[in-house]
Amino acid sequence: MSENKDQKFVYDFTEGNRDLKDLLGGKGANLAEMTNLGLPVPPGFTITTEACKVYLESGTAPAALREEVSAHLAALEAKMGKKLGQSDDPLLVSVRSGAKFSMPGMMDTVLNIGLSDESVAGLAAQAGNERFAWDSYRRLVQMFGKTVLGIEGELFEDALDEAKAAKKVAVDTDLDAADLKKLVKVFKKIVAKEAGREFPQDAREQLDLAVEAVFKSWNTDRAKLYRRQERIPGDLGTAVNICSMVFGNLGPDSGTGVAFTRDPASGHAGVYGDYLQNAQGEDVVAGIRNTVPLADLETIDKASYDQLMTIMTTLENHYKDLCDIEFTIERGQLWMLQTRVGKRTAGAAFRIATQLVDQGLIDEAEALQRVTGHQLAQLMFPRFDEGAKTTLLGRGIAASPGAAVGKAVFDSYTAVKWSRSGEKVILIRRETNPDDLDGMIASEGILTSRGGKTSHAAVVARGMGKTCVCGAEELDVDTKRRRMTVGETVIEEGDVVSIDGSTGKVYLGEVPVVPSPVVEYFEGRMHAGADDADELVAAVHRIMAYADRVRRLRVRANADNAEDASRARRFGAQGIGLCRTEHMFLGERRELVERLILADTDEERDEALSALLPLQKKDFVELFEAMDGLPVTVRLLDPPLHEFLPDITELSVRVALAEARQDANENDLRLLQAVHKLHEQNPMLGLRGVRLGLVIPGLFKMQVRAIAEAAAERKNAKGDPRAEIMVPLVGTVQELEIVREEADQVIAEVEAATGTSLKLTIGTMIELPRAALTAAQIAEAAQFFSFGTNDLTQTVWGFSRDDVEASFFTAYLEKGIFGVSPFETIDKDGVGSLVRHAVEQGRATRPDLKLGVCGEHGGDPESVHFFHEVGLDYVSCSPFRIPVARLEAGRAAAESKGSDSR
Repeated sequence: MSENKDQKFVYDFTEGNRDLKDLLGGKGANLAEMTNLGLPVPPGFTITTEACKVYLESGTAPAALREEVSAHLAALEAKMGKKLGQSDDPLLVSVRSGAKFSMPGMMDTVLNIGLSDESVAGLAAQAGNERFAWDSYRRLVQMFGKTVLGIEGELFEDALDEAKAAKKVAVDTDLDAADLKKLVKVFKKIVAKEAGREFPQDAREQLDLAVEAVFKSWNTDRAKLYRRQERIPGDLGTAVNICSMVFGNLGPDSGTGVAFTRDPASGHAGVYGDYLQNAQGEDVVAGIRNTVPLADLETIDKASYDQLMTIMTTLENHYKDLCDIEFTIERGQLWMLQTRVGKRTAGAAFRIATQLVDQGLIDEAEALQRVTGHQLAQLMFPRFDEGAKTTLLGRGIAASPGAAVGKAVFDSYTAVKWSRSGEKVILIRRETNPDDLDGMIASEGILTSRGGKTSHAAVVARGMGKTCVCGAEELDVDTKRRRMTVGETVIEEGDVVSIDGSTGKVYLGEVPVVPSPVVEYFEGRMHAGADDADELVAAVHRIMAYADRVRRLRVRANADNAEDASRARRFGAQGIGLCRTEHMFLGERRELVERLILADTDEERDEALSALLPLQKKDFVELFEAMDGLPVTVRLLDPPLHEFLPDITELSVRVALAEARQDANENDLRLLQAVHKLHEQNPMLGLRGVRLGLVIPGLFKMQVRAIAEAAAERKNAKGDPRAEIMVPLVGTVQELEIVREEADQVIAEVEAATGTSLKLTIGTMIELPRAALTAAQIAEAAQFFSFGTNDLTQTVWGFSRDDVEASFFTAYLEKGIFGVSPFETIDKDGVGSLVRHAVEQGRATRPDLKLGVCGEHGGDPESVHFFHEVGLDYVSCSPFRIPVARLEAGRAAAESKGSDSR
């Protein structure tokens, strides 16, 4: 950014406030806020993030910065009655980073700036404590050498360890002044050797170099990685806080500590934190000595303890939230060094939000903003006991959260067989396909050595609420020999394994599981009471109830059978947004599909379709009964037909062996011809979706008839079926017009035959860029759009979602090309632009056009906010994501209402 000559780059703590985080960073803004509250904050000033941005772009600090720092430094010296670097009674300052968003430990800090060979004696005389002065000096040389001059920190740590070993002591506080003098000499030699220069004796040079080091630390590898992980923008820059030093290392009547106004783990009120006597700065978090609980401070220094408790109450009431506090006590005088809204666990977030409502500090709308869908999802996952001893086998992609334990099985048949015998199993495959569905349903969890978060295993597992780890490449899965090997370890079928879908870790043996009371609550098996788990459930219940009251987006489920539909309804689903009919063609029905594909005549094809019709109808009757009174969107058959046929390699081998024995099966030969005929290089962009309905005569008509007859049967039974027929993979309005004309004809025939009036709507999935771009035309034939964002993302990016996550997504995330996978959170700039365009164009043609989304993004918290913003009517997601979507839909509505009021 260009430098403005009238721009102000330095603010005294008395000039800022907590609303200036963009300019002063979180630490500087909060130091200013505490100063304004009259709390004991050491005087100081803040160099703004704007100065950092100039430095990062130009390589030099703003021209006006040195003069501004000099003016504020002079004012600080006048206030303190001492000067930086003076030989007798010197002013010392700390130089600390402070970005807008907390990045703990990611950027740099230097304490005791202003000490030198001359001023250390003055500090000793002023403090009446020679050991303290030399301890402060050795800390400065160590921190400055590591942080500013880039010297390997272990060199200083090794020298400190040698000094303690020579003295035969265990902790640094047992080193006396003479020991520390020698250590400073050693440290300075390290600086001279490693940095090629002497440790600077000029205090202002120390200050300027430290400020520059903090600016540079914004772009260290660790800071950039942290920002990517936390999705913090890289162009914010950091502020620099220059604060007069107060000392916790002056003796037993001094110390430093960290405090929380509530327990960040549970949210309960109480005294939480750590304190360390005769310590400075980073000693508490560095763990160089054991701390004592904050409550012990009452015995050590009751006056400071009482004052701290009062200040903590003041800060929590002022910030109206859990506060994280750093403080120092200097010879009985309490000083506040930092405060910020504290990080907390998911459970604590819900408890604290409702507690603050009860205290009258915030309202329900604000409480809703204090929690997130990610936190709710964490509370719903079954979890492994973190204290248990484990043997780690490997790690894959965390595809579907949860913790699952069972015996290893390597095929679907065995999974079902063992499960029916009462065994808990983990289905292990190289990768799954639709044939594995029964085994996946029967298993506690699914583990694959291939695939990513949007692979078949991952998508289906999330839909079922099953734990899943995909792409564990270090696991060698041998399904024929029914074993898995990891290095020298061999896991045979029947051996127990544990998989963690939240971390991607795979363990040998059984790891104890902790159940989730929140899931029990959503399923109606637990109610709020008095104990800790019930208290959490009560907090979740209150916030969810408010979210449901204020949200505009409705939430539906992706469900393919009555069981999933019933579970989704318990979880709060307001209908089904996606019923995938391909799952209804598997198992015992596969033979009928093969007959359909092999049909040489219209009669053979009609015979196969007639056999499939009652089976499809039965599925829909059960589904409409489970979702009576709520909309059910049924997607007509979508995947390529070859997915329903045997594997081409296995079938070829079988036929070749049979021919060699001269006992070839005629049906196998015909199957092989059909497989070769249907084989495609890129089947996901081939004969599937609406193309199937147009190429296979009668296929879609059979499905529409099954839907219509099921709806008529349900209606005649005094039910309220609300079926919606969705045509997949439409790219042009002409495709939809042909299918709709046939569908309308079938529906009319069923109405006439059953004497019922069916209000079935017909719409399409928008999952191709061309469909989005021509939405105005397609809306002429469609009564609703449902965005299939999985395929839309795939076709917009040119990614094969089954391959790219395992091949190069890791590199893209590490290089910052992605902040997050576009299959996890919708790509607003690319895919999102097409969604927005299709919404606007579709409603311009048909103002009453119903709009929803049924891709995986429908249950992603950030994506839900986008769908609210662009004006969709509903999102649809897997049953176990429904509470998350409900919560985020409420947060999106409350957030937009708050923005409108502002």
